[in-house]
Amino acid sequence: MKATKHQSRHKHESPRRQRGNAIVRRWRRMSFAKRIVLCSSSTIAVIVAMTLIMLGIRWWQYELAVQQAQQRQEQFSTRYDFNPGKIVSDSQFFDSTTMTASSVKTFLDERNSACQGSSCLRNYTQNTTDIAADSLCKAYKGGKGQSAATIIDGVARSCGISQKVLITLLQKEQQLVTSTSPTAWQYKSAMGLSCPDDADCDPAYAGFFKQVYGSAKRFRYYLAHASEYSYHSGQLNYIAYSPTASCGGTKVYIENRATALLYIYTPYQPNGAALAAVVGEGNACSSYGNRNFSYIYKHWFPVTSNRQ
Repeated sequence: MKATKHQSRHKHESPRRQRGNAIVRRWRRMSFAKRIVLCSSSTIAVIVAMTLIMLGIRWWQYELAVQQAQQRQEQFSTRYDFNPGKIVSDSQFFDSTTMTASSVKTFLDERNSACQGSSCLRNYTQNTTDIAADSLCKAYKGGKGQSAATIIDGVARSCGISQKVLITLLQKEQQLVTSTSPTAWQYKSAMGLSCPDDADCDPAYAGFFKQVYGSAKRFRYYLAHASEYSYHSGQLNYIAYSPTASCGGTKVYIENRATALLYIYTPYQPNGAALAAVVGEGNACSSYGNRNFSYIYKHWFPVTSNRQ
């Protein structure tokens, strides 16, 4: 009779309770070692699941931050004609076939026809030396009394950096293209390469030819060793407004390699005050290098297609 009652109670247990009792019985029959293994496996599964959840949350947060940065950059582009994430396109930056030495000379003449002396960039000449090809640039053929236009074109073709970019940098750094009475210092630090504002230039890079060639090759070095630097295309990058840390900055989604290279070369973005001033002065936290590059390039070499 007791057995019958026991069987009756067991028969009327819910399926969930039956499964629970089965798990308890199985647990009791397990050895201590098996219990440890089971607990460890369960713990690992929980950790993996939590890790995946956290990674998913971080990915979502990152994607949201990218969208917000891109929206802000589009607003800047519309309002100020300056996109901090795409200062210049890759095709514009790396195309060294759009100009020749002759067309560079014509451009320099047109930009500063009033300047007549030998110190004017359009009339400037310098003896240059041969430079052998290496992993970054092709060989450069030097010569006696090479013109600035010949140097610009030769360097552009050797290192695969656009003549237009080199001309823009010469104007951005030392206003050499339009200066009517350029000084020796302007030529010595023509591209601002290894020439800090508060110190003399590195002798290895001092002088017009060394500055132009050195800067073009430096861009190629940046490109070949991108992992060594702080600015990368295709991701968010924090970019300061100025060397003063308290001025802050924002995260910028850098869209292409050329823009990343410009930030490595000049690691600041213009703030709202600098952009509102167009080509004038903003405030104490403003920097102007990349703003000026964008303005000069767009006005001197207007893009005819939105695809660039």
